[in-house]
Amino acid sequence: MIGYLLTFFRSTISRLILYIGELSILGGQAVYLACVPPFKWSRVLVQAQRIGPGSFFISALIAFFIGVIMALQMAYQMTKLSAEIYIPNVIAVSLTRELAPVLTALIVAGRIGAGITAELGSMAVTEQIEALKAFAVNPVKYLVVPRFLGLILMLPVLTIFADLIGIVGGFAICTTKLYISPALYITMIADSLEIRDVVTGLLKTISFGAIIALVGCHHGLNVRSGAEGVGRATTISVVSSFILIIMTDCLFTTLFYFIFNT
Repeated sequence: MIGYLLTFFRSTISRLILYIGELSILGGQAVYLACVPPFKWSRVLVQAQRIGPGSFFISALIAFFIGVIMALQMAYQMTKLSAEIYIPNVIAVSLTRELAPVLTALIVAGRIGAGITAELGSMAVTEQIEALKAFAVNPVKYLVVPRFLGLILMLPVLTIFADLIGIVGGFAICTTKLYISPALYITMIADSLEIRDVVTGLLKTISFGAIIALVGCHHGLNVRSGAEGVGRATTISVVSSFILIIMTDCLFTTLFYFIFNT
């Protein structure tokens, strides 16, 4: 039994390293080709419009309710300690550092990442990607780069709105149920929130956007077995994006902790 578990563990680690290596190669190609003319900014803008406005409502709605939930949950213990005045501080820091970046990335991964995989997968099984190669068009330059740039540009923007709307959600509860005045709420947010809190959250979203784009494009470009393969690749793409986003968030959180607390 122990030998089987060790074999399974080694096999899993090997596949993970190989998978990350494949994503790294695709990412290197995307970054290089993004800096090489011709620059098709119109394609980037199309993808940015699809990602940003298309995902704004759902990300904003979830951020608002997360702010409400945080305020209500913390009120249980904070009121017992007569420390409800500190609830705005916790809401602001938690949202900007962790919750807004991660939740927004997961929403976009489920919505946009799955769409990227399905779209490119359909092109792969109908041999449209082979047709691009036949016309001397680089599929990475034509298909991956616009999606890559669109995600790393728009995910930080969505996260900024999620930060603000989540704070508004906390404001709605604190001012109506916890009897914290609006002026005091805003003052507490301003006093507790630092530039580094917002910046660290936004730096994470750049990496999250790259992960969503690379995972979605990687699985889409490598689809086989027709429509069944497209569905399977889409599922694997979303799950892989979720796992890599959480792993990357853990890595960045640990890194920032040692940087800012030494």
